[in-house]
Formats: sequence, C-alpha cells, structure tokens
Amino acid sequence: MLRLVARLLIFALLTLVTQIGGLAYLATLGLARLLRVRHEALRLGLFLLCYGAASIIAMLVAPSFGRVPLPCLAGNGETLAAQSPLYCVLNRNYVAPELREVALALAEHVDAEFPGTTTLVLDGSFPFLDGFPLLPHLSHGNGRALDVAYYYEDSEGRFRNGVTRSPIGYFAFEQPAAGDVLPCPAPQDGITLRWDLDALQPLFPNYRLEPQRTRAALRWLATAGVTRFGVRSVFIEPHLKQTLGVNSSHIRFQGCRAARHDDHLHIQLGRSGGV
Repeated sequence: MLRLVARLLIFALLTLVTQIGGLAYLATLGLARLLRVRHEALRLGLFLLCYGAASIIAMLVAPSFGRVPLPCLAGNGETLAAQSPLYCVLNRNYVAPELREVALALAEHVDAEFPGTTTLVLDGSFPFLDGFPLLPHLSHGNGRALDVAYYYEDSEGRFRNGVTRSPIGYFAFEQPAAGDVLPCPAPQDGITLRWDLDALQPLFPNYRLEPQRTRAALRWLATAGVTRFGVRSVFIEPHLKQTLGVNSSHIRFQGCRAARHDDHLHIQLGRSGGV
C-alpha cells in the first residue's frame, strides 16, 4: 500500500512540474517490470531515457496543439535564450507561435539598440492542453504568457550579459526606494502569491536592474509589440514603471493577489492575437 501511495505521489509531482514526467514514470514502471530491472540506479537510467524520449516527442507534436518551443541556448548569433536549460528540461519553454515571434522580435530589437545583448526568457507554458496549470503561476496555462528576465548591471555599472541575480531568474526583487508608493497592504485573509522572501535577498549578487535595456524593452513592447504582435499587457511593479519612466496603458500592475513583478517581466498576448 505504501509503495502504491509513493508511486502516486511521484506520478503527481512529475506531472505537475513537467506535464509529461508522470507518463514517462508510468512507462518506466512498465518497462522495468517487462525487462525485470530491479536495481534502482538502472531504473533511474531507464526513467531518464523514457523522459528524454517523451520530451523529444513533445517537441515534435506540440505544434499540432498550438505550441512551439523557445530557444534553450544562446549561440550562433542567437539573441534569445532560456535563462537556464532547466526550463527546457522541465518542458516549461513552450508558447503560442505568435508569442515566440514577440520574444524573438523583442530580443532582436534590444540587441540592435545595444549590440551584444542576450534576452533571457523564464517560464512560458507546457507543450499541451490549455488550462493545464504551470505552478506557481496563475496565467501560464494557454501558451499566451511568457516571463522575461530583467537585464542587469554590476555595482560598477557594467552590463552583465546573460546573467541574472537569481540562479533561476525569479525571486531577486528590485526593492522600492524610500518614499515609493507600496501598492499592496497585507491581505486580510492571508491569501496571496505576493511573496517577499526577505531571507533570500541577501544571498543574491549585488547586481541591479540595467535601466537602458529594460526601458528599451518596455517601450518596444508597448508600441511595436502592441501594434504588430498583439501584446495585451506587460506586468511590472508600479515603482519600476515610475523609475523607468515608461507610461502606457499596456504596462500595468498585475494586482495584489499575484506574484511580485520586480524580478521579471510578464508578457501577455490577447486571446486572438489582437490588443
């Protein structure tokens, strides 16, 4: 009974984190029984083979479901890449084809303005099924939302290409300055994804948001991104919008129930690609 419960928990966890990992796990159990593989190390190797095969199949089949993968690695003149290969390993780098065009065009624009700049993407969506949750996000279930890492400079003002403060691109917050308006009081019911994670902040490098590239990205998203590609909204914290001086109705606050957005940008397309 305990083994069954453990296997159900593993299946659920792998499915929630990678979407296809649970199926790969079931395939592993079946093959291990068929081939009489009992050693745990061999079973792990068999799972990795099944998961790798499932990921390749997902990449080939996903376009039939309206999803395409974003680039995983920068190279050969690529200006767009995943912040970490982990996002690709976990199959969280899929978006609608229109959103892929937005990300590529954004990266090309920022690189044209500031040569040698790589734009890093974070969570997109899973390869299949609208509405399938991409935890812990609230709005990454249909391939039309994408998180983009901020651009950073070091304490001496030197741009750090392809580098983020956080190892995964999330949770290293740009804290409001004294006097900045704080939009969200503590919720009365305690229900929120707006984590401050104060204990983590001293662990991150002393980098800061690079304003020129970030401002250029926001301005492009609010102009060409809207008119040419159907960007509906870009989420950012009010204090950063004010600091960067980018005013547009499409650049907005995400609300107090959602996660903070002073560690990354969130790009959202309209339902049909329109504004």
